[in-house]
Amino acid sequence: MDIAAAAGSHIITVSRAAFARPDTDFLCFGESDVPAPQSAHNALAAAMAAGQTRYSDVRGLPALRQALATHLTTQHANPVEEPRVQITGSGMAAVNVAMAALLKPGQRLVHLTPAWPNSMNAARMRGADVETFPLDPTPEGGFRLNLDRLATRLPGARAFWVNSPSNPLGWTATADEMQAILTICRATGTWIIADDVYNRLVYNADRAASILDICTPQDRVLVIGSFSKAWAMTGFRIGWLIVPEATRDSFSELVEITHSGVASFVQSAALAALADEPFVTSFRDYCAAGRMLTTQALANLPRVRFAPPPGAFYAFIGIDGLTDSLSLALRLVHEHGVALAPGCAFGEGGEGHLRLCFAQSPTLLERALTRLVAALA
Repeated sequence: MDIAAAAGSHIITVSRAAFARPDTDFLCFGESDVPAPQSAHNALAAAMAAGQTRYSDVRGLPALRQALATHLTTQHANPVEEPRVQITGSGMAAVNVAMAALLKPGQRLVHLTPAWPNSMNAARMRGADVETFPLDPTPEGGFRLNLDRLATRLPGARAFWVNSPSNPLGWTATADEMQAILTICRATGTWIIADDVYNRLVYNADRAASILDICTPQDRVLVIGSFSKAWAMTGFRIGWLIVPEATRDSFSELVEITHSGVASFVQSAALAALADEPFVTSFRDYCAAGRMLTTQALANLPRVRFAPPPGAFYAFIGIDGLTDSLSLALRLVHEHGVALAPGCAFGEGGEGHLRLCFAQSPTLLERALTRLVAALA
């Protein structure tokens, strides 16, 4: 894929229009207005003051690698050993490393959609054939995975991408669905790339079901994590990869080639945040309040389909008859001062929808929802 021919992001198109109108309420980015944990700020400042500004181990600081292994072992049914942990410069960096490791030109990636567009574009940049696999919409406004249809599409595929909880849908795979995905991929020899960045942001449990609960260290599985979402550390740019046993050295070489490791002071901030479990619980409650406000505001609107998502922090709002979500999103900015992401930005199955990030303060969210409801009504 030639970068000159790459399609621009429709989310960026909307955001540029929103930046040009100073009083716009921003709900188009996957980012909360909650500041990162104070513990992370303090640790970062202390690390910089101590001179931790030089090159570090490209695999990640040993203390952070071990803390993540311990954390994930506590969170999941199967242990995650430290030699499988690779620190990366953001979740997106982990995506690029995963794609570089697995995909060659002409190989096929089956990708659940609607989905965050960056992962599909990262695969296309490596010459892979991206085959979208849309989740099936339900009448009430939710989505479901058709496992029988998936089983017919994975033979011959190099990799399968699953993001659960999902951006933009909030769709969250059940433990049985995760087991079925693993069983199918084992049978077809297909790699699983699991985007787990919203794993802790679910509203009926402490975490979502994960492939880490059931896979072995030998399985063809890569798991992507990030501090951006559950710890609200978007600007810190730090994530991780969980890789198969005895392969981390190879992945570390790819990290060296792509971004040469992660700043030590940022890793110190992440280490402090990881120990701040009350922050995650508090932030999930904050998102739950935004989810409730959004659900109440959208109830009973004509032509609007929306089911409260079980995970992540987005409302994916279906509008009957909508065929140009980008134009509608731009009108919402220009005429009503509220910015939402157009559904067309998220690939097959996304058109006809708008994505709203509800991880915002009640003051911002109530004002934005008032504007949105007036526009949609």
